Amino acid sequence: MNNSTLIICLLILVLFSGLFSAIETAYSSASKIKLKNFENNGNASATATLAILSDFDRFLSSILIGNNIVNILMATLGTVLFTRLYGELQGPSYSTIVITIVVLVFGEVTPKTIAKTIPEKFAMQMSGFVKLFLLICTPITFLFRLWNRLIGLVIHVDDEESDIQDELITMVDEAEKEGDLNEHESDLISAAIEFNDLEVQDVLTPRVDVVAVSSQQPLKEIEKVFRMNAFSRLPVYETSIDNVVGVIHEKDFYNMMYQENGSGTLKKIIKPVIYTSETTKISTLLKQLQSAKLHLAIVLDEYGGTQGIITLEDIIEELVGEIWDEHDTVKEYFKQLSDTSYLVRCDSDFEDLMEYLDVTYDDEEYDYITVAGWVTAMLGHIPVVNEAFDFENLHVTVTKADVRKVIEIRVDLIQDEKEEMKDDR
Repeated sequence: MNNSTLIICLLILVLFSGLFSAIETAYSSASKIKLKNFENNGNASATATLAILSDFDRFLSSILIGNNIVNILMATLGTVLFTRLYGELQGPSYSTIVITIVVLVFGEVTPKTIAKTIPEKFAMQMSGFVKLFLLICTPITFLFRLWNRLIGLVIHVDDEESDIQDELITMVDEAEKEGDLNEHESDLISAAIEFNDLEVQDVLTPRVDVVAVSSQQPLKEIEKVFRMNAFSRLPVYETSIDNVVGVIHEKDFYNMMYQENGSGTLKKIIKPVIYTSETTKISTLLKQLQSAKLHLAIVLDEYGGTQGIITLEDIIEELVGEIWDEHDTVKEYFKQLSDTSYLVRCDSDFEDLMEYLDVTYDDEEYDYITVAGWVTAMLGHIPVVNEAFDFENLHVTVTKADVRKVIEIRVDLIQDEKEEMKDDR
């Protein structure tokens, strides 16, 4: 084989080295979601590409075999060529330097960079070549699979279960950082992904905050309750709030009071409610409310008593955020007093507070819904004013409380000694 033939062979091998590297990168980076969309639009190459990716281990083994064979041949022929040109002493050294540079630039970096920019397009274009090459390498890959099984028997590794939800949320966060999604879109998608994990206990209005009326209560008093609270619906109970029998709508009530001159009875306008448990998924409850064409459900505790209520609006707000109307009073849950001090309402969400103050904590050990529950658990009893405790880098002081619960706390950020020394300077 003369020198000209060796050079032509080396150029062909460089081409194949770059091709194998590009194929490996394209198939590793290609989005199955995008390929599935192409397939749904009738793209046969997308179907072939997805079929290849369905057995990724076989694909990767074959491509690595091809790439290594090409690179080894290139190094061998390069050594022969440079030995002829520069002799046995200098030839191998020159060959190593030149072949290494050529492989890095034209066989690795450049083709992988190009394939990374258009992975789906490149993968579909090369699907025919890849299928043919996989077929050629079938005997070799079969031997490698047997070897991998043998290794697997000797070295047992437990497969980690992938959390698709966490992966999707990470993808959404990355899309927001790259500018593909704005903050509102990112929050909406993340809320939708996490929606199915939420339970009724995460969203309900607790019993102590529920406004309800008795079925035996005079109509004038019920009207006063409607006017003072601006609710469109009120739960109705018999004997005690642990026995909620239904709900009345403001429109039906005023229609009975003024168009029927109060001649009707309250039982006539009581509508049924759904009863649910605190551990029910809100996604399940949403379907139940939609099916029954109702807007409110009564949450029962393990003893059958009333634990609270949950409305259709409460559930929807977990997806789209707070929904305010002209009658709603905007609550300021976190009020900043200074750079290191905050007033916090204790009916606020515990996780929201930790996120607001950027506090890292063990969410399995401290699994609380409200700030009030967290404060009560930390102190070990119903708190009283001026009681305090430390948590992570927070100093918490009770500022408002009654005989039943804590109402408000003051949170001060504790500075490290190093930070205090910097501030003094």
